[in-house]
Amino acid sequence: MHQTSSRLLRMTDDDRPFTRDFKDLFSTLIVSLLPLGSHRVRLTKVDYTFLSEDAINNLGSLKFSQSNRMPDPKDPSRIVTTTTTTTFSMAKDMARSICQRFVEARFIESADGKMQPVYNMKGSVWQLTAKGVAILDRFCSRNGIQQKQVAELVSLHCSSLVILEREQHSDKILSDRGTVEVIFRRFVGAETRNVKPNVAAADSDSLHDYEDGLTGVKMANERRVNGKVHKDTFTGKATSDWLVDCCTIVDKREAIEIASLFVEFELIDTVVQDRSFMLQNPGCHLFQPTKYAVYQISQRGKDVINGTSSRGRPSESEAGTGSQRNGVVRDSNTQRLEKILNDPALRLLFRENLRETHCEENLSFYKDVNDFVQNCKTAIRQAEANPSNNSMDIIKEIMAQAYGIYNAFLAPGSPCELNIDHQLRNNLATRMTKAVGQENGMIETLQEVTSLFENAQNAVFKLMASDSVPKFLRNAKYEQQLQNFNLDGSSRGVERSLSRSNRK
Repeated sequence: MHQTSSRLLRMTDDDRPFTRDFKDLFSTLIVSLLPLGSHRVRLTKVDYTFLSEDAINNLGSLKFSQSNRMPDPKDPSRIVTTTTTTTFSMAKDMARSICQRFVEARFIESADGKMQPVYNMKGSVWQLTAKGVAILDRFCSRNGIQQKQVAELVSLHCSSLVILEREQHSDKILSDRGTVEVIFRRFVGAETRNVKPNVAAADSDSLHDYEDGLTGVKMANERRVNGKVHKDTFTGKATSDWLVDCCTIVDKREAIEIASLFVEFELIDTVVQDRSFMLQNPGCHLFQPTKYAVYQISQRGKDVINGTSSRGRPSESEAGTGSQRNGVVRDSNTQRLEKILNDPALRLLFRENLRETHCEENLSFYKDVNDFVQNCKTAIRQAEANPSNNSMDIIKEIMAQAYGIYNAFLAPGSPCELNIDHQLRNNLATRMTKAVGQENGMIETLQEVTSLFENAQNAVFKLMASDSVPKFLRNAKYEQQLQNFNLDGSSRGVERSLSRSNRK
């Protein structure tokens, strides 16, 4: 069975590619067509590099195929292969623009070790950043791609990124107060250095200041501003550099938005503003991403770091998802998981914990199915109301999305294979290997697939509630931050007692 999807890059209202498409395009370029070899840079050979013109030429026609071979559920002696192929196509000017965006997103950098803000057409040599390697590694893990050069790159340098969630239809970063405070703790290095200022090489222009993704923002131990000495200060440039390098931010405008929220939520204080930048950019009155604007951690920021501040609001889920999930018994961990899944900041922390315990695929699948079901229902309504060629093209795109989810998480031997019931897995295999009909038949197939995906989603929910949530609550790394969330209510002390006795 072969499902083909030809994709145009979706663009946001502020004229940039949707982040997921953008990251997939970058990763597809690296794994499918672009050879990473040794190129001479200033009399020295640099490994895992590529020429600027090669990337532009290869972006003109990209194709990515994901295949899965499995025994036919009805005849185990017969092997069935499902293949999903996605193609990207663009003109040279567009390809050059996309490469420039790769530079600005800090996916690639000049191989000569110097800051190169412009992607040159001819002769220049480029390499992946630690952030670019992390993006590539996540793409390969999801799609079951095993390439020697990718494994070697990951072993050399791979950043520990803050994975920010986005609103599905606008692609805007979810930036509620809780999420911003989680980012802020990573920004100051609270998780790795006991909140001691990172004073080494403050205001450095190095490309590799934040290569590991764990180092906090560079601070100056003492800085004289207008005749007064201020301790532990950092510049607007260092702030925006950290946010772009260490988070899944893909545009400097997004870094400015998050940094502005640092100011708005009173996590950092302004020591001095860059008035020249403000005159040229009238909308940037809260934060200026230049080396002439200086900031320091506020008292409230210190309280957030030390775990002595209150979020000032309950978890977003408390306003109430009181309904019972189908087939899920509502015990305390079920309720906690519902709160986690309904609060962006908690999901961010929970995802980090799942990554550390090697089961991030459970949350990824849960979220992907949510997006799929929403897209599927919308597409079916549109197709039934107006059965035009365009609406059926959208149905085919949704079907390709279904095969992508199935091949990544549910097929036997899939790269992120989930632990689900054997009978449910067979039912999924039977449905996904059955020939897809046309038009009305395809809509019926999508409805059947949606039902099976939701059954698998419920199974994964139960697994996370019973296994992952208790581990998350017992992890000392998150204990201080979780105090700011009403996950347990009055039972918090009971849970801690249970956790201690479980450890015994």
